[in-house]
Amino acid sequence: MKKILPNIRAMAFMLPILVLNLTYSLIDKYANTDKTLITSLDNSIPFVKQFVMAYVMWFALVPLVFLYVCIKDKETFVRMLVSMVCGLLISYITFFFFQTTVPRPNLVGNDIFTDIIRIIYNTDRPYNCFPSIHVMNCLLMIQGMWVAKNKNTPLAIVITILNVLVILSTLFIKQHVVLDAVFGAAIAIIAFTLTNIFMREKAMNFCRKIYRLTDFNNISEVK
Repeated sequence: MKKILPNIRAMAFMLPILVLNLTYSLIDKYANTDKTLITSLDNSIPFVKQFVMAYVMWFALVPLVFLYVCIKDKETFVRMLVSMVCGLLISYITFFFFQTTVPRPNLVGNDIFTDIIRIIYNTDRPYNCFPSIHVMNCLLMIQGMWVAKNKNTPLAIVITILNVLVILSTLFIKQHVVLDAVFGAAIAIIAFTLTNIFMREKAMNFCRKIYRLTDFNNISEVK
């Protein structure tokens, strides 16, 4: 329990992200536009339904990678969280003022891949595409894995490959266009870089104080 409880408390710091997701639901509810950022490069990218398996893998990757980094290096975990919150705020503000859409192909067939894509299309409206939050989070996970102390290098390589596949999947199943991915990646890289620059000792001490407030048994603190 001495090892488990500190990580549960640290992971609880992801709760503000759930609140931000509620904000996205409100923005998405009223989204309606025909503005698109499709380029000739996007037109040359084929629709490959099998990539949907990589796309849905993202939903498990995010909590698992954040948990791993949390266990290995809580300072990097905190920086990832702050970067994600900043990235989501930038994305949601962009969604509000600059809505875009991605035209989706007609789905034909009843195989497992097509059925999963139908579910995705039906539950995720084709708006608020720029920038791509999927891609942003993938880049944050890649950066966090490689910066984390005491990481397992082979695992970091595997996580990197999986996230690259997720990024490609957003294009191949026509959830995003290239510019969505590029700007999602740019937000992640800039946010994580700035977070590492500015979240030094004073900022980390503030996070440690907040963290200790949840440590009712004085088990441990952020290291």
